[in-house]
Amino acid sequence: MKEISVTELKARMDAGDDLQLIDIRETNEFEYCNIGGELIPMGEVMSNLSRISKDKDVVIHCKAGGRSAAITQALMARGYENVINLKGGVLAWAAEIDPSLPTY
Repeated sequence: MKEISVTELKARMDAGDDLQLIDIRETNEFEYCNIGGELIPMGEVMSNLSRISKDKDVVIHCKAGGRSAAITQALMARGYENVINLKGGVLAWAAEIDPSLPTY
C-alpha cells in the first residue's frame, strides 16, 4: 500500500498537483474540521466508486490513518492502483501543517 505524509501532501497541494483528496470520516467529523477533501463516508465508499478517479493520484484520509488504510487496501483490491493512504490523517495535519485546526 502506498502512503504519503502530510508534509508530502501539502507540498503536492502547494505545487498544484492534480490529485483527488477524499475524506472518509463521518459527516459530523468532517463538519467539525477538514482539510478540504471531498467527503465520502467510509460506509459509502464502495457504493460511490464512480466518484473516485482512476486517472490521477487519489489520497484517502481519516482521523488518524487506520480507516483510510483499510479503504485504500479495499480499493486496491478492486483495481485502483492510484490510491494513497495519508499517514496520520487529520491529527497529523493539525500537528504538522495547521495547528489552528481543531482536533477531537
